[in-house]
Amino acid sequence: MYLLFFKRLIDFCLSLIGLLVLAPIFLIVTIWLFFSNHGKPFFLQQRPGKNEKIFSIIKFKSMNDKKDSNGNLLPYEQRITSVGNFIRKYSIDEIPQLINVLKGNMSIVGPRPLLVEYLPFYNDLQKTRHKTKPGITGWAQVNGRNAISWQQKFDLDIWYVENQSFSLDLKIILLTIKRVIKKEGVNSSETLNMPLFKGNSVN
Repeated sequence: MYLLFFKRLIDFCLSLIGLLVLAPIFLIVTIWLFFSNHGKPFFLQQRPGKNEKIFSIIKFKSMNDKKDSNGNLLPYEQRITSVGNFIRKYSIDEIPQLINVLKGNMSIVGPRPLLVEYLPFYNDLQKTRHKTKPGITGWAQVNGRNAISWQQKFDLDIWYVENQSFSLDLKIILLTIKRVIKKEGVNSSETLNMPLFKGNSVN
């Protein structure tokens, strides 16, 4: 009953309340980034959701679009802005994802949505992470985030999918709040600070 009805209801209510409560911060950061990023306060990127359905994830834009002479984006360290570094430090860049939750693309808790280009590399077991909606935070995020290997991350995601419950989601939310307050590993993105995923031999 929780997964069929109450989880979506809780997601909707929490994301709506969150957006209303955080509206002043949302507005201030949007204006700040609008001027800092030349009129581009938001970062949108295609990500796979439940059943691998593609959607656009919304985040505050923390990096500029500077490229090298060959047209390739410069490394993360050379593109992160001072404003971007600040909003990453306090996980403020994640706030717009509440819109994704409100729309039903994401959940508050679930496996983090990874890059679309990783889809061909998943084996059958790893694909089970897409049996549920991706989340703003998840079991892997409160158990190491980018300090763990890809295999460990997938193991944690799969374990979560197989053991979802209200009590587990509540535990993850509380642990996430604790990590944000203590700033433990919250300044890392799932697409930065980790090697690109190119598949492995796990069946």
